[in-house]
Amino acid sequence: MPTETRGGSKPARRQATMQDVADKAGVSTATVSRVLAGKRMAESTRAKVLHAAKELHYVVNAHARALKGGRSNTVGIVLVTLSGGAFNEIARGIEQQSAAEGMRCMVASSQADPDRELFLAASMAEQNADIVMLIGGVRDTPGYRTKVAALAEELDAAGSRLVLVGRPSPGADLPVTVVDYDNEGGAHAATSHLLSAGHERILFLGGPDNTTTASRIAGYRRALEAYGLRPDPELIVGGGNHNALGPTGIREILRGMPSDVTAVFAWDDDIAGCVIAQLRADGVSLPEGMSVVGFNNAMPYAEHLLPSLTTVQVPFLELGRTAVKLAVQREEPDVRHAQQVVLGTHVVVRDSVRPRIRRP
Repeated sequence: MPTETRGGSKPARRQATMQDVADKAGVSTATVSRVLAGKRMAESTRAKVLHAAKELHYVVNAHARALKGGRSNTVGIVLVTLSGGAFNEIARGIEQQSAAEGMRCMVASSQADPDRELFLAASMAEQNADIVMLIGGVRDTPGYRTKVAALAEELDAAGSRLVLVGRPSPGADLPVTVVDYDNEGGAHAATSHLLSAGHERILFLGGPDNTTTASRIAGYRRALEAYGLRPDPELIVGGGNHNALGPTGIREILRGMPSDVTAVFAWDDDIAGCVIAQLRADGVSLPEGMSVVGFNNAMPYAEHLLPSLTTVQVPFLELGRTAVKLAVQREEPDVRHAQQVVLGTHVVVRDSVRPRIRRP
């Protein structure tokens, strides 16, 4: 209500707030902020907000907004490493879509340290990043979920958005965007491809202790069980990526595997390439003596290996693009309830798998 000033002057009008505009337009304050900042928004929503702001004589003081931490049209990207081909493809997709949205990117590496990852994400939010993206698999522990859930709430309160790419959501009903891909389905398809070629003793090789590896092993196990085979724990050998395993580690694993193994399912294409090189060095004919499949198809050399590598195609570029689109459009009615998506994967068949010839 207006209040009378001393001396009988005209009642003073209370200055309208962003909440007033949001209430009148029937949207959230976050939507009002995005419209008034000139960000992309459904035309009907934009019109409602601008009409409400005009009727309420709401004026945005750009200088005051900047002092209070106005947005910067920036996307913060936290990668596990800056040297991973798959991670770089996701980052490339993020950068492409961010540019299309009129946004810029800043990039940092967690060096596989979960505490450093959360620290970097919080730091980017403090620098007014509109979106903060965490990329790559994680160890899905209760402690991790608690910390990431708290981070999501903190970023949301500050007007930022937490986006997880290539990892599961830390919980339901959180202000977070999740874009994952079907690891388990891809591993199931790759293992089924080997099984359909007559390979029953399949070595699963490599992978760090995280959600990505767990999903791929789950798909591998499920395919074996679907064929009526019992997964052999002896044939599941982790050890990390190709850098962690190293040439010596891969050589020892291959030379020590059971003699009845006829195929290797490598955790990714880098390990598959190392496997092919080592088997050749040991005089094994490929794919006649051993079939090999990989995962990711993110490295251009996969199709140029001898034999060319059968692998699982992951839409890394589209993961990055989709993550930006969903985060930017999160307040639009048709996107608001679709903030957690899983993109499909499929097997790319090349020459590294040969049907097994059963001897009488």
